[in-house]
Formats: sequence, C-alpha cells, structure tokens
Amino acid sequence: MASELIFYTNPLSRGQIVRWMIEETGAPYETVVLDYASTMKGPEYLAINPMGKVPAIVHKGQVVTECAGICAYLADAYPQAGLAPPLAERAAYYRWLFFAAGPVEQAIINRSMGFETPPEKSRMAGYGSYELAVDVLEQAVSVSDYVAGDHFTAADVYVGSQIGWGLQFGTLPRRAAFEAYFARLETRPAYVRGKAIDNALIAQMEAPPAG
Repeated sequence: MASELIFYTNPLSRGQIVRWMIEETGAPYETVVLDYASTMKGPEYLAINPMGKVPAIVHKGQVVTECAGICAYLADAYPQAGLAPPLAERAAYYRWLFFAAGPVEQAIINRSMGFETPPEKSRMAGYGSYELAVDVLEQAVSVSDYVAGDHFTAADVYVGSQIGWGLQFGTLPRRAAFEAYFARLETRPAYVRGKAIDNALIAQMEAPPAG
C-alpha cells in the first residue's frame, strides 16, 4: 500500500527544507532519494516534476513542488501540528514566507553567480538590490521571536533555512539578528531529526564502495 505522503529528495539539495517541515508535522512519510545524474531526470520522476528537480511531495495523490509552496501546503494538510496561524492572522506568515522564497533567494543566487544589479535598473529586479533584500530580511527577524509573531510556523522553516545556509556558506552577512534568530530554530527537535537523517544519507553517498 502506497504511503499517504511521499517525499522525493536528495540530501544535498533544498530537500533539507522540506525534510525539516515534514518532521515538524509529525506525519509518517516515505522518502525516495533521487540521483542528480539519473533518476532525477528519468521519465518516472519527470512525470511528477517536469523540471527534474527536487524536492517534491505527493500527498494523497496530489503533487506539490517548490519549497515554500510545500511548506505552506503541509501546514494546512496537517493543522494539528499548529504550523500556520489562523486565517485572520496570516498576513506576516505569507508575507515573509514568500519574501524569502522570492526576493531573498533571487538576490542571494544572483550575487553568488556574480550578477550585480545596476542601480539605475534596480526597479526591474524584484529584490531591488542585494543590500536592500538583506536589510529587509534583518528587519523581519528582529520584530519578534519568529517571523509571523510569537509562535513558530512553517514560514520559519523556510526563512530559517535561508538564514542558516546563508550564515554557513557566507551568502548572508553575519548579523546579530540573523544569528539570534537561527539559534532559536536549530535546537528544535524536528530540525535536529531532519539534519541527522540527511547527514546519514550524505555519509552513505560519500562512503567509498565496499571491496
């Protein structure tokens, strides 16, 4: 019998975001690990995600891709986990979840690839400039303990992942607000469990072949 929730990933990918999110829901799930050079581009997976990228989930036969979308979907699919605010209180939740998925990620990737937005063309870029996106992100995590208020939500999974990676790989500046925010997240049991699972998978992938 197929699992209600199937998670397609590679541990060396943004799939770590979704692993953390699923662990926060407490839902049982099946993991399918794909290889970049073969199964991720194979016809079976392309039928799920024609982009040939991970992560993706199939929940009760429904396909969801894109990390921020998956986080928002799972928060609604498993309301007992309390990972989304009440509907009337979701303004900041949606605002910062998709700000991190859009302007922040675009700004970080462009800068990492050496693309600089000329000041006179900043209006054409959704993020304006890298410096502006980073400053606004800092403001977002400085108002309260979590981006949507006083309680942890799915938005923190995505925003926290962006900040955690940014601090680890140097794509974000080491600002006190970023470090304090991520410190509140990295001790969460679901985060620790997810990292342990993915780190074990990475170790298996990197281990020399037997014999």
